[in-house]
Amino acid sequence: MAKLLKGAPVAAALTEKTAQEAAKLKEKGITPTLAIFRVGEREDDLSYERAAMKRCERTGVAVKNVVLPADVDAQTFYDTLGSLNTDPSVHGILMFRPLPVHLGKEKARRSLNPEKDVDGCSDVSLAGVFTNDACGFPPCTAQAAMEILKYYGIDPEGKRVVVIGRSLVIGRPVAMLLMHANATVTICHTRTADVPSVARQADILISAMGEMETVGAEFLREGQTVIDVGIKWNEEKGKLCGDVRFEEAEAIVDAITPVPGGVGSVTTSVLASHVVEAAKRQAAGKI
Repeated sequence: MAKLLKGAPVAAALTEKTAQEAAKLKEKGITPTLAIFRVGEREDDLSYERAAMKRCERTGVAVKNVVLPADVDAQTFYDTLGSLNTDPSVHGILMFRPLPVHLGKEKARRSLNPEKDVDGCSDVSLAGVFTNDACGFPPCTAQAAMEILKYYGIDPEGKRVVVIGRSLVIGRPVAMLLMHANATVTICHTRTADVPSVARQADILISAMGEMETVGAEFLREGQTVIDVGIKWNEEKGKLCGDVRFEEAEAIVDAITPVPGGVGSVTTSVLASHVVEAAKRQAAGKI
């Protein structure tokens, strides 16, 4: 039976540390503030927004909700983003994606102030992930996976890691973070031949493909650690499921994150920590 790498204790430890840092800033008259910038009413956005607000409340991070209709014109959207970029009371901006096509995802990504980009979507932030430079922040989900490994004492150094998925939200950024931790990383994607055989070579397998219950016994071997980033609602089973067929994996591997209750539960804690760190950096730049 595999060890469960639950996210709750990881999130609690991060939350406690972040709350302490936020309190220090408040003693200096600075309230770390996150602007949640949302276009439309997508249910997955709303769910994450609620979770982020609860986490921010626990850590002493203030939240400013900025909501525009799905059919907002581009001028209004970019004027609003520009005002958040320059608002000195806002230290971090969480811009929900994907945006409506008419707003232009590349332009939006490049228009976000990197100093306030607390979810690692701007080009500058992503460049920082690839160069291991502290400009911007890594995507929260990618860092959440790393925080889980760190909390449970699973050191990637010298390990063979396979990442399934190459998105800019998780696949490529987490691969870079793992490389900075001295892991040997292979990224699998839709054009990779025989993904199961590649996955079986991994000491640490990170599945971020977003395809529900695709990873089964044929991908796995004894001794592995599995980080399941996927999360989707399974209508047939009436519950949330990840990329991994959990019952199969639990009987084979050494350790695995559950879904729900794994990576997702750590992500909002990482977000809050990024807001506090952004506030610290911006305050330091004004001294």
